[in-house]
Amino acid sequence: MSADGKGLRKNPIQEIFWTRTGLLLLILLVTSGLTMIASSGMAAGTGRNLVTAMATGTLVSAIVGFGQTLITASAAQRAMLTPLIEESRQALRDLADEYRSMNREFFPTHVFEPTAEPSPAFNRLMMQDLENTRHYLFRGFSGRHAAARLLLSRSEWEFRAVVSDPRNLSGVGGRARYLIRHSAADVDQDTINARLHEEIRIGLVGLFLARSRCTRMEVTVISDPPIDRLEIFDDSVWVTLYSDARATNAFPRTLRFSEGSFVYTMERAEFSRISASRHAHHLVITPNTTREDFIAQFEKVTGSRLTEEQFLELNAEFYNFLRDFSVTAELGS
Repeated sequence: MSADGKGLRKNPIQEIFWTRTGLLLLILLVTSGLTMIASSGMAAGTGRNLVTAMATGTLVSAIVGFGQTLITASAAQRAMLTPLIEESRQALRDLADEYRSMNREFFPTHVFEPTAEPSPAFNRLMMQDLENTRHYLFRGFSGRHAAARLLLSRSEWEFRAVVSDPRNLSGVGGRARYLIRHSAADVDQDTINARLHEEIRIGLVGLFLARSRCTRMEVTVISDPPIDRLEIFDDSVWVTLYSDARATNAFPRTLRFSEGSFVYTMERAEFSRISASRHAHHLVITPNTTREDFIAQFEKVTGSRLTEEQFLELNAEFYNFLRDFSVTAELGS
């Protein structure tokens, strides 16, 4: 397409049409003018009258033809160009829809880069997804953050979780290696392992304390869960990449995918497969589960029995974690 002197754009067909029409009008006007000049120099009589009539007829034909062209030009343009323009627009819309579909299926809707502290923007968006879901599926190391999110909300969910078995060192190893990369040089492996074992115990107690937020909790304890944390809602899945060896912050990169994406379908199927493992231990917690019932299940899946004093200590440690998390993530108390 080209631009005229006033910046108005015309398509090639319009330019050809108006160039041809203008050329014909110019020929008729020149012919009419020359004929009139010729007739003015002729003697009066039939010949002069005939030439004058031809000049006048040519002029009238030029004027009438050009007027008719102006009237019919828009109709001709609609008949010739409008269908072509509409087809082009529809093709572009179809192409855009196809790209949007591909983006939704294979690309994340949000990417949160690594941070040293909990990101308020990250946590606000995740809490919005949590408020708008009926099912909350969590796969992670200890479940502390899941329990905190439940207690910081006011809705009710069906909750299922997969967490690490504190009795199995291989399940702790992946997270331990990640923490060692971000800890002081003088922190040894035994210290990290002890810290992680305590986090699992705190997470289990935290889930028990959040039982009033759920119609039912099903917690699966497995020996070697995938290192990446997974949180699945009805409309999205969040994947936190603890497996990223390039990560240099305490909180690694997280990707959010929408429902209907390839990642959402794949991760939900994988979660169902892991949580149904016959080699895992399972806790079932409802709002009616008593402390004694929980302590009995805790002993069954961890191999250690909680005393009243130990339970109260873990209870206090979880609420300290909840308070710190809510402040740094700006989620309120």
